[in-house]
Amino acid sequence: MQAQISWAGGVSFKTESGSGHTVTVDGPPALGGENLGARPMELMLMGLGGCTSFDVMTILKKTRQDVTDCVAKLTAERADAVPSVFTKIHVHFVVTGRNLKEKHVARAIKLSAEEYCSASIMLEKAGVEITHDYELVELDA
Repeated sequence: MQAQISWAGGVSFKTESGSGHTVTVDGPPALGGENLGARPMELMLMGLGGCTSFDVMTILKKTRQDVTDCVAKLTAERADAVPSVFTKIHVHFVVTGRNLKEKHVARAIKLSAEEYCSASIMLEKAGVEITHDYELVELDA
């Protein structure tokens, strides 16, 4: 895996992944940023959300759940002192579909958290407390 980060002036950077995708990263205005892109720690949180969402949807598809939408809402707490690392992250899944089986949703989230989500497991090993919960939204058949 590779990435390239190029300074774009001020505290803004253009990032490019090894697969050719780009993201603009910028600092907050209080530190000279111009709000041109996400903050680096926001990207880390979004990466965790993307990683666990990928796992959960893959597992739910394998269990033939009729999912029409899956939203992961993440909230994070950070240390007050520098470095301002994550201390707690909560992931709340809202899974929408038809005839969803709660046991399959709960199992998919548990498997992602404990076995598959590299981002989550890496952050937990660094001391971040990560919790999960979910709600099901049932659509009419």
